[in-house]
Amino acid sequence: MSQRRWAVAILGATGAVGQTFIRQLAGHPWFEIAELAASDRSAGRPYAEACRWLEGTLPPELASRTVVRCDPSEVKAPLVFSALDSGVAGEVEQAFARAGRFVLSNAKNHRMDVDVPLVIPEVNAAHLGLLAVQQRNRGWTGGIVTNANCAATVAAMAMAPLHEAFGISKAMVFTMQAVSGAGYPGVPSLDILGNVIPYIGEEEPKVERELAKMLGTLDAGTVRHAPFTVSAHTNRVPTEHGHLVCLSLALGRAASVDEVVGVLGAWRGHPDVKGLPSAPDLPIVVTSEPDRPQTRRDVWAGRGMTVTVGRIRPDPLFDVKLVALGHNTIRGAAGGSVLNAELLASRGLLEPA
Repeated sequence: MSQRRWAVAILGATGAVGQTFIRQLAGHPWFEIAELAASDRSAGRPYAEACRWLEGTLPPELASRTVVRCDPSEVKAPLVFSALDSGVAGEVEQAFARAGRFVLSNAKNHRMDVDVPLVIPEVNAAHLGLLAVQQRNRGWTGGIVTNANCAATVAAMAMAPLHEAFGISKAMVFTMQAVSGAGYPGVPSLDILGNVIPYIGEEEPKVERELAKMLGTLDAGTVRHAPFTVSAHTNRVPTEHGHLVCLSLALGRAASVDEVVGVLGAWRGHPDVKGLPSAPDLPIVVTSEPDRPQTRRDVWAGRGMTVTVGRIRPDPLFDVKLVALGHNTIRGAAGGSVLNAELLASRGLLEPA
């Protein structure tokens, strides 16, 4: 690809995920934050006044940047990262794509559209082939690429190598999800401290449907969903960052625990991802300690982009069970979108048609 630096905009820049985008993009070698966009309530104000900065230090060069509205007439950057709430994301993201912009979305609205790629670069980079289908179907020169639900991302990273090697026919997914996954201010402290909440609105259906699309195959301009059944239980727990996912898997062919460990440990994902600025050295790290992964100890592996897998053992109902941990706001949100954009740029897909 060319060595050009891309001007980028962040939609929903004042929220928790928008702020994570800023931290991920600060000093990025390919992308430069040109515009910060948010609601009409925030538009026209300096960014430092429009948001409550939550973590670390606000980059000083952005503090006085004037926030603009989430409208293609005000946002000129060709590459747009969307941290918008799903209540408004759908139409806004389509408006930017119609205006010729490439939208990297965290929202659920377009994930299951048949012509929208739902991408984890190491897992299903080939699904970017849907962009051409999307542009042809919708008559626009821009495009929308989504990343998955944050818990589904962690599960998919652990399942993808095993599905490639052995096939998966059934999956039981049980999550313990950090409070940062609920945004800010998120779950009230008196509801979550010392407690586990066995319900996260709309989360279980997202996990169940998104895994099959991500682990499916692109064939003749459409994604054929993976032919497995997923049953998900999702739970909110009092940890700050990191979604822990317990998986029980029925495999398409028999495999020993040693074979499963070997496949996971050797997996590097799609070769096009290697060397991208946000890509970790290892997308998966396998730990042999009997009590790992642990949220406090392992969530920042690979700068928050590595999924740690452990407790791999036989399952008396299915074939194998394991535990996977990933950073929900990095790999499962902003970092995943930035990596998607890097893959697009490296393939020349952001160049004008």
